[in-house]
Amino acid sequence: MKNENEPVIVGADTSDNIPTLCRGDYKATLPRDARLPINRCNLPAVVLGGLTYQQHPSPLLLDGVAELHSDLFRRLNAAAPEARAEVFRDYLTIHFQLEWPEEMGLTGHKKGRAKANYIRMIRGWSFDSDSREGAVLKGWVESRFGLMPRYHGQPLRDPAGDGYQRYQEMRSHGLYGTSALEAQLDLLYTFSQFELAHRHHGTRHVTLYRGVNRLADHEVLARGQDGQHIVLLNNLNSFTCSRDRACEFGDYILEVNIPLTKIFFQCGLLPGVLQGEDEFLVIGGVVNVTLSTI
Repeated sequence: MKNENEPVIVGADTSDNIPTLCRGDYKATLPRDARLPINRCNLPAVVLGGLTYQQHPSPLLLDGVAELHSDLFRRLNAAAPEARAEVFRDYLTIHFQLEWPEEMGLTGHKKGRAKANYIRMIRGWSFDSDSREGAVLKGWVESRFGLMPRYHGQPLRDPAGDGYQRYQEMRSHGLYGTSALEAQLDLLYTFSQFELAHRHHGTRHVTLYRGVNRLADHEVLARGQDGQHIVLLNNLNSFTCSRDRACEFGDYILEVNIPLTKIFFQCGLLPGVLQGEDEFLVIGGVVNVTLSTI
């Protein structure tokens, strides 16, 4: 995994139209039908989902999370690095009553819904990103960052279409009877950002890889030379820090410099959630990718 830590000069040189980012004819802006007009973080979707943000990221802060859960972050700051994951797990277990469903008012068969927590969402995504768990995670990104899902079992282009309605049904079923599941995901993202900032101090990007069978399966906004393309990613995507691992999923490899702020979760941050630790769940938007073959 490569890191980038080049200096940024804010000003005219951060324009989308300068040659170092993209030519003026590149479609660097997040398309209107891929974003919501409002979200629940400090930057609008049109900004955080654009190409300039990939090049020059800034922190993404979810509304009210740090303030509401200040005690968690006080504990994390006081804990030893090897203990922080356990501090996080304990806090969520107690705060959301994850092991005491009756305290949430769940009785009978509804108790089983208490197991639909943040860990199950990550595991469900790992097995099938188009599952109910995948719909919940994509819906969370849509709500918090204003980035619309572009694919869930099929392309999603029309909010009034059958595909989008099916996605919404899966999302709502996944959220039903849970203990503030989206609030759990808020904390998972914020914890991930806390950990990444400590593990990659001073770094703003990591180079990640994604194996695909056809670039045509992705929304290519502009094609460049030497394998450089501008692509609109789905609002949540799986990447890996291992190029060899990415080769197992397709004959073509997308290499992308991902802002740390766009990493929703890295499996290695919470040991035991998944067997592998090289999978990253990456929030989407417009990105510059390098396409290569095995």
